[in-house]
Order: sequence, then structure tokens, then C-alpha cells
Amino acid sequence: MEAMETFLQTAGALYDETRVTLLALIDAQGPLCVCELQNALAMTQSRLSRHLKILKDAGFLRVERKGRWAYYAIRAPMDRFRASALEEIRTLGLELPEIDNHKGCTV
Repeated sequence: MEAMETFLQTAGALYDETRVTLLALIDAQGPLCVCELQNALAMTQSRLSRHLKILKDAGFLRVERKGRWAYYAIRAPMDRFRASALEEIRTLGLELPEIDNHKGCTV
């Protein structure tokens, strides 16, 4: 992918309130299971998966499978542009939903 396409894909991934919230939540909590994110955001699995795929494809997230669950975490190392964007998200002071680690996730 050429540099301009990469830049636009990365910037485009951030042009959505739900995706910014997802990044902030995963950044604050560490790796989170899809079911934890689904419960916290009261979102359908298909819609959540779409947002997570966009963030993963844009280079913000990595995924690890454990049993039948997928856990998402902030990708490291991260280039300067993405790291700067994540730092800016931290300054937004977003009110993040609570994560209920006892609801629905079993390996």
C-alpha cells in the first residue's frame, strides 16, 4: 500500500465516535475480549466486529485468539502517526463504559 493510501486509511479509521471510544477503552483496560466490548458498548456482534476490523486493518489493534474468543489489544510497536493519534485520544477525557469481566466470556 502506498503512503497516501495508508495515511487515508488510518485517518479514516478515526473518523467515527465508536471507533475512537473502542481505542480509548482498549488502551485504558488492556486486552479485551469481543464479548466484554460487546457488553460494555451494548452493540451487536456484527457491528462491533466491523469496527474492530477497521481499527485492526488501520494498524491500531492486534488480535489474539484464546479458545473461541478473540482478544483485542493496542498494537505495539506503533508508528509515530498512530501513536500520536492515540495520545490525542487520551486527552479527550472520554467517559468510558465499565467492563464487566464476569459477563459472557468463558474460554
